[in-house]
Amino acid sequence: MAKIRPSKGAPYARIMGVGGYRPTRVVPNEVILEKIDSSDEWIRSRSGIATRHWASPEETVTAMSVEAAGKALADAGLTPEQIGAVVVSTVSHFKQTPAVATEIADRIGAHRPAAFDISAGCAGFGYGLTLAKGMVVEGSAEYVLVIGVERLSDLTDLEDRATAFLFGDGAGAVIVGPSEEPAIGPTVWGSEGDKSETIKQTVPWTDYRDGTVDKFPAITQEGQAVFRWAVFEMAKVAQQALDEAGVSPADLDVFIPHQANMRIIDSMVKTLKLPEHVTVARDVETTGNTSAASIPLAMERLLATGQAKSGDTALVIGFGAGLVYAATVVTLP
Repeated sequence: MAKIRPSKGAPYARIMGVGGYRPTRVVPNEVILEKIDSSDEWIRSRSGIATRHWASPEETVTAMSVEAAGKALADAGLTPEQIGAVVVSTVSHFKQTPAVATEIADRIGAHRPAAFDISAGCAGFGYGLTLAKGMVVEGSAEYVLVIGVERLSDLTDLEDRATAFLFGDGAGAVIVGPSEEPAIGPTVWGSEGDKSETIKQTVPWTDYRDGTVDKFPAITQEGQAVFRWAVFEMAKVAQQALDEAGVSPADLDVFIPHQANMRIIDSMVKTLKLPEHVTVARDVETTGNTSAASIPLAMERLLATGQAKSGDTALVIGFGAGLVYAATVVTLP
């Protein structure tokens, strides 16, 4: 029997660079209120959202991803030719095939990398990061581009009072590469499919195609059920990720949760008993919920504004439709 040669990768992996892209159009709550019976005060009190970015026709999933990827490459000091794999998490790329990752890889000038899409909702960045870490350590790619990108304005029912104000558009990207020391901790991830109806697309694409419904599919959710699950169950997952990494709340510098809702973020901070010195990402106020893009976008903004710095220890956690989740501790680039 022939012996298979073992894989040879890096001892560990780390995030080497980060980049983000927010569409140029800023949409305040007043625009949302043109379609629903509500108020700016109610939206802010329920979600913490004041504005969000909505993409123009030219700001496609591909175009936004290319911009974010270019910034991440520059931040990492790498060239596109060095990228061995491109992983894109999105639920708002409306071509079933080919994967948008292949188009993005070509547009940035990468040389024949592995390229594929994943659908893991708001936990998608964590899923992509975990896959990238595995590739680097296993040796199938030295550098991996991970992108979270959404055009959720295309999946927003502007007449749905419960969700019309929540969603925004944008792209966030990171480069994952080799490290001599642990810089991406063990991932605590999973799913609770018995709760999949709490966040979902209203109807399948085929219903719209066949004329069964005349309204384009949108994202809907059971707000209270999602809130309770996120606050109580995801705080446990976040604590488990800290435990797996051997890091205490006092050791943390930064907390970057999925930017779903300000009340969820504040409740998780309280439940985790994070010390006051921990910087907490609250990008949701001006960016809205951008699903798979929210964590890298928030990470990029914290670093760009000096609220976080290279080398900081950060807890990241994403959670959403599925219901799926992923949490890990990372060293910021």
